Amino acid sequence: MWELVLGLPWLLLSLWCYHKQWWLAGLVCSFYLFLTGLRQSHNAQHYALGLPRWVQDCVLFGLSVLMLASMHAVQTTHLHHHRHCLEEEDGEGATAKLSWWRAVLTGPLFITGLHFSAWRLAGRSKRCWIAVELGAVTLIVTALICSAGWNALRWHAAAMLAGECLTGFFAVWTVHHGCGPGEPGRTQRGRWINLVSYSMFFHAEHHLFPAVPTAHLPELARRLDAAESKVSRRPVLSLKYGLSNQKQGEVATT
Repeated sequence: MWELVLGLPWLLLSLWCYHKQWWLAGLVCSFYLFLTGLRQSHNAQHYALGLPRWVQDCVLFGLSVLMLASMHAVQTTHLHHHRHCLEEEDGEGATAKLSWWRAVLTGPLFITGLHFSAWRLAGRSKRCWIAVELGAVTLIVTALICSAGWNALRWHAAAMLAGECLTGFFAVWTVHHGCGPGEPGRTQRGRWINLVSYSMFFHAEHHLFPAVPTAHLPELARRLDAAESKVSRRPVLSLKYGLSNQKQGEVATT
């Protein structure tokens, strides 16, 4: 239940801030709404929410409407990414091979290409979900464009679309840059960084054990550290240097 309502306070706060015309505060709340939405979607994509599969498919649909992209499309390419991590056919992971600024600039192309790739990879059932979700997103965006008022919802929609365009950088590049094919990615230690990032930087742990829900990844990280694993040698962020540099990516992961 906690996992399902993670984004609700941020949604209400962002809409309230936009209604009050506190644009900067609203954007901060929208950032955390998008971050918690990514966490919820990520767990539902792996069917790791502890709910029946059909309920988690409905969660993905609801998040698609909220975040204005097909989460079943993201699921399709993400599971393909797990099977072919950073290999030639890994469309999702291709962003990690770019420089950081190219990953940012190509963001709109990334999210668009992801939907096309998902349609090509998906079976009939997933294609139905993708079509329904994209149809719902189209109706919502059209209604917001054509209607008068609803400025708070328009700001929300703009923030979500911007978030989708930055997904290639924040959700892929940050956790995979400098890594090679088959490597699980980067991770993060540090209580406060993981607190403000909602534990989304335990990415190496997630790749090693994708069935483990995000809520349990900190415990998994502690167990890996106790087993003297070298996963923590690849930090996503470094307090000393900011974004971890390329040399840190050269350390072998076991």
